[in-house]
Amino acid sequence: MCLVFLLAVMFLAQTKTMASWEAGNLRCEYLVNPIGIDSPNPRLTWIMIDDRREATQSAYEIVVGTDSSKVGSGVGDKWTTGKITSAAMLAEYNGLPLEPFTRYFWSVKVWDAWGNPSSASLPASFETGMMKKENWKGAWISDTRDVRLKPAPYFRKEFIAGKKVVSARAYIAAGGLFELYINGEKVGNHRLDPMYTRFDRRTLYLTHDITKLLKEGGNAIGVLLGNGWYNHQSTAVWYFDEAPWRARPGFCMDIRITYADGSQETISSGTEWKTSLSPVVFNSIYTGEHIDARLAQQGWNTPGFDDSKWANAIPVGAPAENIVTQALHPIRDVEEIPAFKMTKFSDSLYLFDLGRNIAGVSQLKVRGAAGTVIRLKHAERLGADGKADQSNIDVHYRPTDQLDPFGTDIYTLKGKGEEIFKPSFNYKGFQYVEVTSDQPVELTKESLTGYFMHSDVPAAGHIHSSDTILNKIWKATNNSYLSNLFGYPTDCPQREKNGWTGDAHIAIETGLYNFDGLTVYEKWLADHRDEQQPNGVLPAIIPTSGWGYTWANGPDWTSTIAIIPWNIYLFYGDTKLLSDCYDNIRRYVDHIEQISPSGITDWGLGDWVPVKSVTPKELTSSIYYYADASILAKTAGILGKTADSEKYNALALKIKNAINTKYLNRETGIYGSGFQTELSAPLHWGIVPEELRSKVAENLAKRVIADGKHIDVGLLGTKTVLNALSANGYADLAYEVALQKTFPSWGWWIVNGATTLYENWPIDSKSDISLNHIMFGEIGAWFYKSPGGIYPDEQQPGFKNIVLKPDFVKGLNSFEASHAGPYGTIVSSWKRTGKKIEYKVTVPPNSTASLVLKGDKILEGGKALSANESIKVVKQDNGLNELSLKAGSFLFSIR
Repeated sequence: MCLVFLLAVMFLAQTKTMASWEAGNLRCEYLVNPIGIDSPNPRLTWIMIDDRREATQSAYEIVVGTDSSKVGSGVGDKWTTGKITSAAMLAEYNGLPLEPFTRYFWSVKVWDAWGNPSSASLPASFETGMMKKENWKGAWISDTRDVRLKPAPYFRKEFIAGKKVVSARAYIAAGGLFELYINGEKVGNHRLDPMYTRFDRRTLYLTHDITKLLKEGGNAIGVLLGNGWYNHQSTAVWYFDEAPWRARPGFCMDIRITYADGSQETISSGTEWKTSLSPVVFNSIYTGEHIDARLAQQGWNTPGFDDSKWANAIPVGAPAENIVTQALHPIRDVEEIPAFKMTKFSDSLYLFDLGRNIAGVSQLKVRGAAGTVIRLKHAERLGADGKADQSNIDVHYRPTDQLDPFGTDIYTLKGKGEEIFKPSFNYKGFQYVEVTSDQPVELTKESLTGYFMHSDVPAAGHIHSSDTILNKIWKATNNSYLSNLFGYPTDCPQREKNGWTGDAHIAIETGLYNFDGLTVYEKWLADHRDEQQPNGVLPAIIPTSGWGYTWANGPDWTSTIAIIPWNIYLFYGDTKLLSDCYDNIRRYVDHIEQISPSGITDWGLGDWVPVKSVTPKELTSSIYYYADASILAKTAGILGKTADSEKYNALALKIKNAINTKYLNRETGIYGSGFQTELSAPLHWGIVPEELRSKVAENLAKRVIADGKHIDVGLLGTKTVLNALSANGYADLAYEVALQKTFPSWGWWIVNGATTLYENWPIDSKSDISLNHIMFGEIGAWFYKSPGGIYPDEQQPGFKNIVLKPDFVKGLNSFEASHAGPYGTIVSSWKRTGKKIEYKVTVPPNSTASLVLKGDKILEGGKALSANESIKVVKQDNGLNELSLKAGSFLFSIR
């Protein structure tokens, strides 16, 4: 027996040794082989690819160098860490100083749980950009200083590349938006670059690899500039036309060329560049784009074009001294959507229906006589006459004339065959496009195509269940989330396009479960730091022209400064954003303490757009004040700021006690009037004393049942009501509420044809009725947390340890949730067969899971839990089973 056992152990060890494992999914600054990195200490991340149970990284080695072949062999001339005994899969570069304009290669070797090294990974790369503002050589140029001039400007320059080009990069910063062309070809597939910032405090630049576009001999560079948010010529209630940074669009560019003989040359922007007005006779990020194709100058961006009538560019000042790289996932035309239906009213009036609501643009193919004016009016709904109705989205527009119609593109034909029109510097939210012309044109359903645009963040999660309404709610939530991600999170893509803070922090978990959005949020929190006033106050919308510092910006909204960095930490295990924002969070909390010394604050907007019951604003704002102080105290502890941690823990306790003293009836277990938000918010955010949690939760359940198992909350309550029910023993009730198909509910929208989430529960509301709003989007995260049971562990963030607490809710026969975290893909999937639940779990390599299952008899792989060495039974009590899982895939049978 002993010999047999020894042989078995030796075979198992040999199998583990011979198995294949390696580091993969290498990222720098959370991007794949990025170029234009400015950080002197970029973050490097990877995962362990290993399908063995109990797979763990015991050590790693990083090699960085400028020679890819040597790096692939484990030799680096810039940094070699040596063997680091650590399970970490995030490291900051700490080698020799990085040089600008240099491509670096890096690879990772990992050691498994049994001390065996892998081969070095295939090399990944990153390339530095300017790194310092002193490295710019180009001048900032424009065509005029007149902010009222409407046509967009062209710029061009020709040059001779006298040798064979082996590498070329274009570094371009712009106030406004740009499209870059080399020898007539558009560079890259990005849209609306650079991203919107507080331009006078931070302007972004892009790096493009243009090696393949240049040729030996004559070359031409072309730049087309658009207004974007930099020169806002349309007028609305937020006063962007009065922004302190407003100026005529301008740009600065360096093109760095490396030739085959090793020599280098830089072609820079300057006053010798030529400029002329383009056929883009008007462009507004807010309303639309107008093009007169008769004004097109064929070949303007190619060599040999006659620019003798063009003027010289003029020098202008940079928008800001702080010019930094745009290191985030760009906006793209992510999906092409053919028209679902076309209705012809006449030969000069057509209505196109995409069949779904999107953010983006429409493209029209049309033939007609020169001078024919085509108007494309975009809308989310139709009027009684079957035509486009904008009454729900144009309410905040304040036009000064009839020349800038809302949500409308205008195209004047040049009259030469088929013409294709697609705007460059605008996007809209729409499902319908009404096309009118001042002369007859013949259109077909194929004439119009929609393009779904958004920040092209990689998918990180997936949900599928046996309930079609649930699946549609999840898809609609994601459609609204993406429709409101354009380098910063917005509220709606049609009426406002504003970076409303409240909408964003409510939807942060939905965003992070479903998408790899860290780069966008890090950019947006830098916008927060730019917008924060010295006293700590933040505006309600970010970025802003100056609007929002005195209304709607209390802690229930602008807690983004704390809540978003905290969630990035939970989902990624990365402390950088918390560290970058620490002083900002502290100043924000200190300001609230200064104006609300009692611990109770009335500063805020409240439970926005409630169904019927109104929760006191003072209660919800004070709860968010508590959340901010708690996050600040935890962050201080993480960052080693012990005194601050103690100080803000005491403040958080003071706030909690003040809330409970004023609003909690300890005898009844009811906060305030006992409305759904009043009960669920204290439960969700940890205000309720532990000894009263079950009583308050019971009252919440009773209230929800009394409300017909429907929601009666506003924006803040949608964050808390489902979570508070699920976390306190009422998951079945939460599921009933979530999947209701009658008013008011998410399902009510779906059965009435919604493909996105709405701004208001009544679909016939007379106000606040955008049909593509993310603010009620927490349900998308709840699917992962309750029926999926996937939670990050605050003690081991970034899903180093996964908390799994699936709710096998009644009424649902199967459910699967997956999430690609920093260690790999987590899967939590279950199926009901009679009284048996089959539950599948995948715990990625180098991570663990704490699993809670309810059931009297549980087997894994057909065996008792005690027979599985990858499972530790932590606690079993009255059908509640707490288990600890090592990495691997598991199949549980639960009765």
